[in-house]
Amino acid sequence: MTEFATLVRADNPGVMTLDGTNTWILRAPEADESVVVDPGPMLEDHLRAVLEAAGKVAVVLLTHKHPDHSEGAAWFANQAGCGVRAVDPAFRLPTDHAHGLSEGDVITVGGLRIEVLPTPGHTMDSVCFWLPQDGSLLTGDTVLGRGTSVVAHPDGALGPYLDSLDRLLAFANSAAGVERLLPGHGPVIDDPTDVLSFYIDHRQERLNQVRAAVAAGHTTPEAVVEHVYSDVDRSLWPAAERSVRAQLDYLNA
Repeated sequence: MTEFATLVRADNPGVMTLDGTNTWILRAPEADESVVVDPGPMLEDHLRAVLEAAGKVAVVLLTHKHPDHSEGAAWFANQAGCGVRAVDPAFRLPTDHAHGLSEGDVITVGGLRIEVLPTPGHTMDSVCFWLPQDGSLLTGDTVLGRGTSVVAHPDGALGPYLDSLDRLLAFANSAAGVERLLPGHGPVIDDPTDVLSFYIDHRQERLNQVRAAVAAGHTTPEAVVEHVYSDVDRSLWPAAERSVRAQLDYLNA
């Protein structure tokens, strides 16, 4: 929670959602209108809690299309009397081009400035939102507050994800003044550069392990998971298999 960002967490904890989906309410101090990022799953108690905390909502923004972030967006927007902006046209309300999200877009509401940074990879429609007045970067599932993110094959792709991590690290190292990351799951990250560097190193380490596994004759995703992810809780192996499929696609390309 910051001067410009308030967290309301959905009650949907799990292996992939950690403590639950983070819904972020963005509002400039003393402003009458807010912006809601990722209303979350279709849990009415959660959505009503967000409505109460948000007050008058100017617009809903989606970091990406996964249901734990987007499922409740249409219901919420209908209750709030606002639109939904998303990269994927299927989630826009209304479904016109003006409610898309693209490189260079800036949303301004009540003195609040939000800049759109496309970061495809976790899914190909993933975006981050930069709050220059607050020093906060909302990362959706591109960077999580704990652990590492999954490249969601076939929704995502590893090549673009690695490019997005490089972009975010360069942005964090620039004069922009990134003080913290506000993720889609887990706690706030107060050391953006260190975490982004770890993400990049971790991905390269896993890629090298997959290369070695394939060279040793483990050629199917299932076999690679058993060989490379033996140190990971088996409940995470289905997600690891999706990640391995994305890594194999990347290496084959």
